[in-house]
Amino acid sequence: MNFSQLGKTLSLTAVLVVSARGAHLSATESANTVAKSAAEENVVLASDVEWTPLNPLRGDKAPKAATLWGDRSGTGPSGFLVRFADGFSSPPHIHNVTYRGVVISGLVHNDDPDAVDMWMPAGSFWTQPAGEVHITAAKGSNSVAYIEIEQAPYLVLPPNEAFDVGSRPINVHASNIVWTDLPGVPASATPQRVAFLWGDPQDGQPHGMLVKLPAGYHGELRSDGACNRAVVITGQIGHQLLGGADMRKLEPGSYFSSSGNAVHRLSCDGADECIIYMRTDGSIDLASTPSKN
Repeated sequence: MNFSQLGKTLSLTAVLVVSARGAHLSATESANTVAKSAAEENVVLASDVEWTPLNPLRGDKAPKAATLWGDRSGTGPSGFLVRFADGFSSPPHIHNVTYRGVVISGLVHNDDPDAVDMWMPAGSFWTQPAGEVHITAAKGSNSVAYIEIEQAPYLVLPPNEAFDVGSRPINVHASNIVWTDLPGVPASATPQRVAFLWGDPQDGQPHGMLVKLPAGYHGELRSDGACNRAVVITGQIGHQLLGGADMRKLEPGSYFSSSGNAVHRLSCDGADECIIYMRTDGSIDLASTPSKN
């Protein structure tokens, strides 16, 4: 799919407030998630994650990985950070499962071994189908990406085990992400934006999106899914679950989640806009006026 086709697809599904609630997670995630009427919170700071080799067979030659949620070596869905050394370039390989990636910092290239380099900066999105031979490369002293899979374990396998699942990679440079305004409200009144990346936000299944907040934003993100997961991609986020712990500062790579009806107070601190990747099976809403406790 080229960028134009992808943009049309995203535009067709660009509805900020989606109707279906979180009653239909994937089978494994449903079994591991207890939906409650009161929100439950989990926060993982980027500074607190534990880094281990992404591919234990290659040891220190492999990129480092840090789990944010799930278990990439177990079963079911999982989300984790990957950190690349400057100048890293993998040998051709395949994975046993399809994955999605969002660049957090540095530059990442992921494509067929013979493809011309396409360096994706922070805020870019790509997919890598299971079984397809590819390479991954990185530039920058701190190249980090968020990786998400629907089924673990996540394995790195040699090219001679390649297979075809009938889909092809998608690489979307940050400059080609399709952002949409809040429906029915003038853009000047609501400067926050959303970009749908995968899934259908109207069918009650998990789906993923980017949420962009302008510098200086103070407001709320309301979610009602059985499992809402968010990763800070760019900018400095202030976060507090309404009725929960005090406001915390979240650097890029940090993670927060909730289950049930939840109100997340958010601020975008500093001079730069903030981007959050969000995975949910319910609806979300953004407001610029925080509620009182």
